[in-house]
Amino acid sequence: MKLLEYQAKEVLASLGIAIPPGRVARTPAEAAQACEELGAVAVKAQVPVGGRGKAGGIRLVRTPAEARAAAEQIIGMDIKGFRVPLVYCEGALDIASEIYLGFTVDRDARANILMLSGKGGMDIEQVADESPEAIARLYPNPWRGPLDFELNRLVFEAGLGQHVRALVPLVKRLYRAIPELDAVTAEINPLVFTGDGRLVAGDAKLETDESASFRQRQLEERYAGIVEGDRYEVEAQRRGLTYVSLGGDIGIIGNGAGLCMGTLDMVERAGGRAANFCDIGGGARAEVVENALSVILMNPNVRGVLINVFGGITRGDEVARGLVQARDSLGMTLPLVVRLSGTNEEEGRAILVENGIEPGASGWEAAQKIVALTR
Repeated sequence: MKLLEYQAKEVLASLGIAIPPGRVARTPAEAAQACEELGAVAVKAQVPVGGRGKAGGIRLVRTPAEARAAAEQIIGMDIKGFRVPLVYCEGALDIASEIYLGFTVDRDARANILMLSGKGGMDIEQVADESPEAIARLYPNPWRGPLDFELNRLVFEAGLGQHVRALVPLVKRLYRAIPELDAVTAEINPLVFTGDGRLVAGDAKLETDESASFRQRQLEERYAGIVEGDRYEVEAQRRGLTYVSLGGDIGIIGNGAGLCMGTLDMVERAGGRAANFCDIGGGARAEVVENALSVILMNPNVRGVLINVFGGITRGDEVARGLVQARDSLGMTLPLVVRLSGTNEEEGRAILVENGIEPGASGWEAAQKIVALTR
């Protein structure tokens, strides 16, 4: 689960990390009231994606009238597919310097990585690209967490040795989010040194592992359901499907992430654009395919569907019957091309042809067929 900024800051505060004073505002009137109470504020759109400032979702204001006007413009706007449901009005900070602090999962190293940089306020990817030496890294032992001497070294490697006494305890508090909250990403960017020497979280990002959601019921009960995400992704998640919306007009279904990704590439190479990524997992049972098809067909932009299935333990003829059953039960009329390979693939293709479904001998041939049929 990806928490919104104000939610992540509430969690950080519970871990003992200082945050600026702020108020959640669901209406322009509430934003004006927050400004009246706090003085100059930043009115921030609350969506679980970056790039809010560039999209016009963050405004600095000094008066209640300005806060009201900013909230009127921000609430309801669309930022990368997310409708802004509310804003967070946060008291302005006296910034002396900005630091980046965060941890995430390094998939290549198969370990948590803790990162610290004196270049806060920038995307960490940009810092890594332009000044990789400015990022200090630590892979903490997962059983005991980071030790004091390791954190001391991390702070000095980041060129922040003068702040070691203040930073080490704060890093340890943030790291608690891993064992206590099952966090996969926790980031403070920027971590602000104020003019009077305090360390305050200027922004925050927190994402928890959905596989551990049964241990974090209190987070879901408190924070889930605030943001209206992509309606197709929400519906697919409700049905237990791995689904990502894309911007094209060809629906994609595959059984396996690698097969799906390869299918997306082939469709693009053939001149088409995928409307989604949908992985239905092992096999291709009729009810699973039907669920995937029904979600894909909810999108009015979809003009055709390509299904790429490898029949391993599940036989190709069984897969084909399941596909025909799913198509017929949904009353699907859009072009449908199926690439079927594996056990009993010839028998499966024969069943598809008998039922008016275009088969593809290879993924590339199937991609070319669906692009041609949707044009």
